[in-house]
Formats: sequence, structure tokens, C-alpha cells
Amino acid sequence: VGNWGLKLPYGSMYAGSIIVERDAKDKTPKALVLWRWASPTQMKNVVLDGNKFSFDHPWGFKVKGEVSGKDLKAEIINKDGKSGGIVTGWRNPPICSKVSTKDAKFGEPIDLLKDGLDGWKPMNSEGRFAWKFKDGILSNELGVDANGKRRHGGANLVTKRADFFDFNLEYDVRVPAGSNSGVYLRGRYECQVADTYGKPVNCHNMAAYYGRVTPKVAAEKPAGEWQHVSITLYKRHITIVLNGVTIIDNEPVTGVTGGAMDADEFKAGPIY
Repeated sequence: VGNWGLKLPYGSMYAGSIIVERDAKDKTPKALVLWRWASPTQMKNVVLDGNKFSFDHPWGFKVKGEVSGKDLKAEIINKDGKSGGIVTGWRNPPICSKVSTKDAKFGEPIDLLKDGLDGWKPMNSEGRFAWKFKDGILSNELGVDANGKRRHGGANLVTKRADFFDFNLEYDVRVPAGSNSGVYLRGRYECQVADTYGKPVNCHNMAAYYGRVTPKVAAEKPAGEWQHVSITLYKRHITIVLNGVTIIDNEPVTGVTGGAMDADEFKAGPIY
């Protein structure tokens, strides 16, 4: 039925997406929705009626709207019946099935850490800025409170350059036990960074296209060891190699992930 990008009525992190389809057997409508945070989730009580639609979000609100050509407009109805704001959206064109990331041709490489932190900036003013660059290593300090519980590392870090579109990104990462972070491509697609060694393959594991594609195999190393990630983003397809093993092979990039800066998948963006 359609793949739609959404702008949600929030002051920041307002990206969303909805993929609507009908069941192959009974034609029941289904809606897979990414709503600002977390992972894409199947909605409840999905109704399609001509150009109008509605669904119930598991978080407790209803969305009712309509489409007109390539445009979408909807209203959020909260539990108390009051409006939660207006959602706008646009239809994304179909993804070409004949594309291969192997066909990508790259220019001269760019070292994002050549000048240390000079090429980066805090993404927002929230939280403590705990990023450091020393001896060739970019690190984020994870504080520990009086009870020995790890605190969040504070503000996110984003490249000052925001003209990245299709590219290959290579990085090495070392994570403490139990930690969770991420690398965002174009500021919209998260490649997971987490301690998931020994866990069954999952769309939230190390180097996965977060919440969208489950790796074919587990290739993580234990926490505390350096791991190498190679990501190729090319014409709405993605290939990810973790520690020399291809875990995601030329999969379609079907939508943004939780924490995306916006849902405009046809604009260049930063790495964050």
C-alpha cells in the first residue's frame, strides 16, 4: 500500500515512518510504524477505508488520517480524547530490487578523526559532554554513580560535515560489558553498537541495521575487545561486515530508525 516518511509533532527527534501492506492471504491491512524512538512496531486495529486510515499505537494513542496523492496528514488522539498534534507525511518511491552495494564506486577516503574532535560537535545541549580524543582514540566517558551503577555518557556527537549520502564507513569499536550505543548513517539509520556477544542473532545486536534487519549470523567479539565494522550504504541498500563476516548483505533500507534526526531519506546528512 505504501512506504511513508513522517514528521511527528515534537520539538526534536521528530522522525517517523509507516509501511502499510495487506496480508497475502486474507488481505487484512497491517501497519509497521517507527514512532520517534525504539523499533518499528506492528500497530493494532488497522483500518483502511478509501483514502482514510486509522490505527491504535501500543503506547496508548490512536492515529487517524488520510492520504492525498503523495501526501499524508493525520491527527494523534490521546487516551483522554484530546488531540496530540498533527502528523504530516510523504510517500517514498519504491526501492529498486536490481541495486547491489557491490556496484558502488568510491572517491578518495576521508579520515573523520584526522583532526580529532575539531571535525565534530555536540548534537544537542542536553547532558554532560564527555567525549575525548587521545592517542588516536575517540572515547565517551561512562561515569559511575555512588551505587556503582553506570550513568549515561551524556550528549551525542555529530560530524560538522553533513554532506554524506552514499558511502562506505569503516570504524573500530570497543565496548564495555552491558553497554549500548550506536552509529547513525546520514543521521537517520542506526548501526547498533552494543555488547551482544553470545546472544542469539537479533535485529538489535552489534552492527545490525537497528530494528529493521536481523544479521544472518552472529560475528561479535566479547566486550573489551576491538571489533571492526564496515558499512556500505548505496542507493537505498545496505551491506554490513562485522569482524570480516558479512552479517547483512545488500538489504533494502526500508526506513529510518529510532533516534533519527528526521525522516527525509533523500537528503545528505552527518554521521552521529
